[in-house]
Amino acid sequence: MSNVQIIAKNTIVLLISQILSYLFAFFYTIITARYLGADGFGILSFAIAFTGIFGILADLGLNTLTVKEISKDKSLAGKFLGNFLLIKIVLSIVTLLIIALILNAFNYPIQTVTVVYLVALSVILNSFNGIFNSIFQAFEKMQFQSIGQIFYSASMLIGVLLAIIYGFNIIGFAFLYFILSAILLVCNIIICIKKFIPLNFEIDLKFSISKIKEALPFGINGIFVFVYVWVDTIILFILQGNQAVGWYNAAYKIVTVCMIVQSVSNISVFPAMSQLYVNSKNSLQNLVEKYFKFMLLISFPLGIGITLLSPNIILLIFGKQYENSIIALQILIWSGISTFLYTAFAQLFLSAGKQITLTKITGICMIENILLNLLLIPKFSYVGASIVTVVTEFTLLVLIFIVAKNMGYGISFNQLKDVIKVIIASLVMGSFIFLFSEFTIFIIVPISILIYITILFSLRTFDADELLLIKKVIKN
Repeated sequence: MSNVQIIAKNTIVLLISQILSYLFAFFYTIITARYLGADGFGILSFAIAFTGIFGILADLGLNTLTVKEISKDKSLAGKFLGNFLLIKIVLSIVTLLIIALILNAFNYPIQTVTVVYLVALSVILNSFNGIFNSIFQAFEKMQFQSIGQIFYSASMLIGVLLAIIYGFNIIGFAFLYFILSAILLVCNIIICIKKFIPLNFEIDLKFSISKIKEALPFGINGIFVFVYVWVDTIILFILQGNQAVGWYNAAYKIVTVCMIVQSVSNISVFPAMSQLYVNSKNSLQNLVEKYFKFMLLISFPLGIGITLLSPNIILLIFGKQYENSIIALQILIWSGISTFLYTAFAQLFLSAGKQITLTKITGICMIENILLNLLLIPKFSYVGASIVTVVTEFTLLVLIFIVAKNMGYGISFNQLKDVIKVIIASLVMGSFIFLFSEFTIFIIVPISILIYITILFSLRTFDADELLLIKKVIKN
């Protein structure tokens, strides 16, 4: 099976599982947001943002390095797993201590502190789950990761429904994150031992130190990304209160759901890119171009569609109490579009060992994001935070494109033609949505997709090889 077919197969497997898990997650998020209200949902969102930033310390790039190295040499799996688990134990203790010190320095209500601690434990456990998912990815056995995702999301949905039936408060909801992360970790350990490799606790200090140094750029990059993604929530919480955080994160949840295809594709493409960088630079060039085009085809119609349909989407999903989230969603969706467009080249940097370059870029964007948030949030609240997120992602897009061009992977003339065709098709689709916006989205969305696809084919957007690949993927 070719690399493209393997990627297509793994992407489809993950896409199906991600759709199911995201559907479950979407429903339990909606139910949670409606039940807790903007105020309670804001506290939970703050806990997730706060612990998530420090939770990166419990990983420090080890998960990404695991995929990169084991995909090249499967015999290293046992050594990586055993040593990295021990490293993660130490990192997790340090992370929890840092979180505790910061919480004690602020006079937060006991309810908020308890929620943060429970979510922090969940984040730590998910860091360990991440190392097992990295093993599954490296062996290109994505189905095990898929099963875990579906199990977790389905269980969360059931847990949230039970929590509402029994009248749980926000602490009960936070406890769900912790207990289900623990159960998933036990399942991942069992699968790994039975299907892949036994746990190897042979300590190799020299190996561990060398790999920490190698993984550090991935980890720092992860910290930078997580900070500029979540720091707005933390600043909003401090300066504007729980409700603003609730409105902002309701809109952000929809953007996150829209990013499902991008996140799934990255998981499937990364091992193949790592192999091709070593074995075939021409094939890597072709893969990067196809991946960029795939992301391009999704991004623009998604941005235009969500912008025009935001009032329908927010009121349908979250209700009138989240009406203030409409403008946030109309702005935030364009941050997701930028992410779609640069993701192929970001994955290329990681596969090519250019993680330090990517770290520098994300570091610049993190500083920009923090400064702009401190400037705009006091004046414009969650709307200012939304604008800053878009500006930051666009800056990241420009810088990544510049570096990619210097590496010889810049946007070609044919790709520019594709961009124009996609914009034309998206605008035609958007015109239809604008004219018939009074209809239900369950009618507008399917017809809009059909119009978009029809225009793409009429403009001959796909070459013969791409049409053949589309047929193979559908057939498989």
